[in-house]
Formats: sequence, structure tokens, C-alpha cells
Amino acid sequence: MSAAASGSPAVDSALALVADLAAQGVHDVVLAPGSRSAPLAYALAEAAAAGRVRLHVRIDERSAAFLALGLSRGSALPGAVADGAPEVADAPAAPAPVAVVTTSGTAVANLHPAVLEASHAGLPLVVLTADRPHELRGTGASQTTDQVGIFGTAVRYAVDVPAPDGRDGEVRDLLATARRALAAARGLRDRRPGPVQLDLAYRDPLHPTDGPEPPAAPEPSPGVEVVPPAPGPGADPALPGDPARTLVVAGDGAGPDARRLAEARGWPLLAEPTSGACGGPRAVAAYRSVLGADGIAADVEHVVVLGRPTLSRPVQRLLARPDVTVTVVAPGGGPWPDPARHAARVVERLAERWFVPADPSDGGTFAARWAAASRAAAGQVDAATRDPAVGADLSMGPHAALAVARAVVAATGPEDVLVVGASNPVRDVDLVVGLDVAEDAPPPQILANRGLAGIDGTVATATGVALAAARRGLRTRALVGDLTFLHDVGGLLRGPDEDPVDLQVVVANDDGGSIFATLEHGQLAQDGPTAAATFERVFGTPHGADLGALCAGYGVAHRRVGDVAALRAALAEPPAGVSVVEVRLPRADRLAESRGLATRVAEAVRAATR
Repeated sequence: MSAAASGSPAVDSALALVADLAAQGVHDVVLAPGSRSAPLAYALAEAAAAGRVRLHVRIDERSAAFLALGLSRGSALPGAVADGAPEVADAPAAPAPVAVVTTSGTAVANLHPAVLEASHAGLPLVVLTADRPHELRGTGASQTTDQVGIFGTAVRYAVDVPAPDGRDGEVRDLLATARRALAAARGLRDRRPGPVQLDLAYRDPLHPTDGPEPPAAPEPSPGVEVVPPAPGPGADPALPGDPARTLVVAGDGAGPDARRLAEARGWPLLAEPTSGACGGPRAVAAYRSVLGADGIAADVEHVVVLGRPTLSRPVQRLLARPDVTVTVVAPGGGPWPDPARHAARVVERLAERWFVPADPSDGGTFAARWAAASRAAAGQVDAATRDPAVGADLSMGPHAALAVARAVVAATGPEDVLVVGASNPVRDVDLVVGLDVAEDAPPPQILANRGLAGIDGTVATATGVALAAARRGLRTRALVGDLTFLHDVGGLLRGPDEDPVDLQVVVANDDGGSIFATLEHGQLAQDGPTAAATFERVFGTPHGADLGALCAGYGVAHRRVGDVAALRAALAEPPAGVSVVEVRLPRADRLAESRGLATRVAEAVRAATR
């Protein structure tokens, strides 16, 4: 990447900010990997390569912030001289400002302990928190919360910086703001050095691009009708018509009503694994890839959304289409999910008449095409995860992560609860759920922290679920990635006087953040050795950790398996207490595998629906 012209206002803005911070004396920066913070990651990688900053990468934001704090505190040790300070005998050095960078969501909250310490210790911590642009805030967009003022009175200065769009003067304004923040961090005006926060909103594209960008999202609808709570059980929430060409989208927490609605009306069901609505004759397998097939969704007229969908860009594009009427079913008490700002109606509940079985012929060709598309997609995912090369060696075979997810989901029976980690594991489960169960089977009990979709705290969350589930006679298993596991490995710790817990944690270990390989950053990593090295350090973040040794230190049983048969055996006999099953997976080919499977699904769908 060149600083000359990235093709992205977000990246250009980040390049200018990092360059100016370095010029103003910020020479150490700690980065925790993330997606919304990608513009800063690219800028920091370039600055580090040029020797303008010393870059430190850490997986855990809490540790990253305390590392930055330690760097600042250490810069003032006796005998040390802060960068740029004159040599003065026996004069105490002022702590150097050090920056810490995170992505949006819970990542920001993980900085709070270090920010509090920096505030009380008077250390100039420069907190750069990436955020969603203003138009996505308060809409239910994934990993979007109120980050403005999140640190309260602990910071000396905090500012909400709008997303750059390339307007004249915006870089000048940003740098002026950053210099005010740095002055406050150093205590130049009030002699009270301490932490400061720049909350930096970034809008797509978040990566350098020299080519044309995809078309902009459609303009939002002119207005939304919010239907008040019905006064009685017989009231009708006045849904817009009853079109046959309707899809049901079931996001996180949708509940059984989504499946009940789809089956009653004969509408195709796009259900996320944590919706509580997966399965049944209307469920569309691998729906994210199905939506990528040309023409399959062209005649969709209406979408009913229940729960909060967060996993799929194709679903969000569908919900943003100007020719699709969107009805959101959202119980009262909070904002309704509508990142595209396109919902036509928002209702608290569906009237019972919507669950009255429709005439089977009403769906006609539309319903039949979606059913055929689902069968075609399921066949492709089934073939990919049954490949003998996968079963024989999970560390080498193609689609190994999907095979692991399939084995874990297949082992989740009616007496089991599955807790799934964010990033790739929940998306892998999304592709394979339903492959190994009968259509009339109840949906598997799958839980995940989808409120802000962070990776932090997942082991502890699964432990809490396991304690509660055991009281109801249920067993608990978790499927997480290696970064998610390492981020919360302390969740394994339990004192000898604490209640025992039975929990099996399956760790899909590909030595880094493979989710980024499936995004635009993975494509850019193929542009040459320098780009590949940048990707590995600031996105891939390999760690080389010995999970077995970590588990031994916590007194937790550890088992490493290398093939599907061994994994199934481990899943069939979860021991009492907490145990970890580690599966080593390849990461290098994740992008090609993901795109290849999506292409095969799309081709199969087109062939089946002609």
C-alpha cells in the first residue's frame, strides 16, 4: 500500500493521522486486530515499515491497553530519556505518549481498566477507538454501540470524529483535533497528563483500493411506520399485504415463531444458528451462498425479519433493496434492527392470523425454486465436508473448519447446549446446521454472544451457560477459534471451593485470525510478499501458543485430535469437568476455499432453479 492514494477516504485519513501522531512524538503504538480498525492497521503497518513508529500487536485489548500503559510508564524510568526530550542530568523524564488502537464494540470496553489506571497515574495514553459511521449507530448494526464518552471522567479529552468522506479540509480538521487531544494527554495546558480518546468513525471501504468501488447502498426508504403495541389479542398489527413472494429472516434470538411463520405460510426461511428457528422443511441451507446465485432472489417482494440478523452481508444487501418491502418484528423496549434504514413497518408482534396455514398452492413456483435451491446448496456443503482428504487429516484437508463445525453440530442432541464463538466458528456453524437432522427435528440449542459479536469472554460465558444448563439436565459444549480461546483463557480458572462444571471446549486452532482472510484484507494479502507480511502481522496475528501447556497450567484436561473420526470419538465421550479438544486447522487457503464453495453453491443453485 502506498500513502499516495489508497482509494479509500478511511485509509487516507488513517495514514495522515498516524503520520502526524508520529511527528508529534507518539513513537509506540499497540494494535489489537479488528475489522473496523483496518484503516489504522494498514497505516500503522506502513509507518512501522518506514521506521516512524514501533508497532506492537496483541490479541487481547485489555492486555494491549496495559502494554501501552507500561510503555508510557517505562519511558520515564530514571536514566531513560523520552523521545525528543533534551538530555538533562538528573532531570526526571516525562512519560511519553503511547497510543492503543482497537476495533469497535466490546473491544473498546476492554480498555477501561487501563484507562482508569492511566487517569489516576497521570499517564498520557492515547486511545484510538474505531467506530461505525453515524448512520449505522442505533440501527442494530453488528458490533455497534455507544462508544462516545464510554470512559466518562477518566479521560482528559474525548471527541467523536465523523467518518471521512474525502471532503476538502477534513484531514486538516482531524489533525487539529488530534493535536488538541495530544496536548491534553501531555497535560500541556492544565498540568494534568492522562488518557484521551479519539473515537474514529470509518465508513467502507476499510481497505486500500485502486479500482471502482461496489455500487453504493440504495437510499433508505422515506419513512417507517412504527405500529404501537396491540391493545388486545385480537388486534392486527397491519402488516403490508400478504404477498406470496416473501422470505422470513430469523436473526439471533428470533425464537420459534420465525420457523412457525415460515412453515404456516410456506415461505422460505433464512435462519441464523442462534435464532432458535433453524431446521424444518422451509429452512434454506447455506442461505448466504444461495443469495449469491444470480436471479434466485430477484423476485422477492417482502421480507419479514425476526430477531437480529448479524452474520450475513448478502442478507443485509437483500434488506436494503429498494424493491423489497421489509417488515421488522421487534418486541418493545429497544431499537429495532434496521442497519439499511429501509424498514417499511415495525411491529411488536405478529397477529395470530399470520400463523394460520396457507393454501399450499399459494407459494407456487417461488417456494418450489427456493426449496430446490436449498437442496442444491446442501448437497455442495455436504460434499465439501465429506471429502476423504478432510476426514483423514484436518490439518491439511480442504474445508477442515467446516468439517469440524459439522461434527460438533451433529453431536449436539436434544440434551445438549452449544455455545459458539464469534468470527468464523459461528459462520461455519451457519453453513452446516441442519445437514444431519431430520426436517421435523427441533432446532438445536445454540447460543452465542451476538449482542456486540465480540470474541472476548466466550470461555467464561460458556462456563456460566454450563452451570445453568446442568441444573436443567443439559450438557454444554463450546466451539471457539484459537484467538477467542486465548482472549479468555483465564475463563478456565476455577477455585477449588467453587461449584464443579462440566464443559467441553472444542478449539478450532488455525494459529490466527482466519476471519480476515475471508474479507477484503485476505485478497489484498495476495498482492505480494510485503502485502502478505502486513496481513499476517496486523490481521492474521499468528501466535504459536501451546494450548496443551496452557490447559495443563490451569489443571484442565486437553486432547488434540487430527481427523474427523477422532473428533467424533472425543465428542461422543465428553469427560466430567472442564476439558479442551484442540483441532489444528490450515489457514493459508481459507479465502480460496470459501470463495470456491460459494461459487459451487451458486452454480448448483442456478442449475437446480432454471
